Amino acid sequence: MSTGYFSPSRDVFTASSVDLAPRLLGARLTHETDAGSVVLRITEVEAYLGDGTDPGSHAFRGRTRRNEVMFGEPAHVYVYFTYGMHACANIVCSPAGTASAVLLRAAEVVAGAQLAQARRGTVPPRDLARGPARLTVAAGIRLDENGADALAAPFALEMPVRVSPHLSGPRVGVSGEGGTEAYPWRFWIPGDPSVSVYRPATRRGARALRTPPPSRG
Repeated sequence: MSTGYFSPSRDVFTASSVDLAPRLLGARLTHETDAGSVVLRITEVEAYLGDGTDPGSHAFRGRTRRNEVMFGEPAHVYVYFTYGMHACANIVCSPAGTASAVLLRAAEVVAGAQLAQARRGTVPPRDLARGPARLTVAAGIRLDENGADALAAPFALEMPVRVSPHLSGPRVGVSGEGGTEAYPWRFWIPGDPSVSVYRPATRRGARALRTPPPSRG
């Protein structure tokens, strides 16, 4: 275990996403593939609650085939497909049956940068995992890993002993009420170059755990 970090038990993830999200800032997430490992230091996250509670969440209208993992055992990975081209990764939290998840919005690549660069192309180091879709590409997290255990291979997670200094504000690109100041559930490490640029919602929709149209649930 690294100095200042600990390997969390599953009980840590029974907290709600709003409570857990800032504690994940500075955490180190490792993802291993046949090509090698990439280690991310998480710098930006967003919290999403569940059924009938959070209008910005995939689980706002209840359980569906798409969001089933959000209702499952905590400390698993919820990976979803968006815009027909991107995968985004979340850490499920709260007790099983209570949908709650933390979206991994941005991170610094602290190991495996050469592999991340090969996956992302010629981009500055700060942009390798700057944004939720870039993060999954850099780390090699796949859509078929939806439901995987975040605490077991091919994943590993170390959390900081102390909560990192952070700021909070509205979530990025979430349409409707869920993207307002009433839901300041985006948390980030101030001044970190890997943190994504804030953009309010557009008519196209959101990149985070946006409530999907009924026909897509």
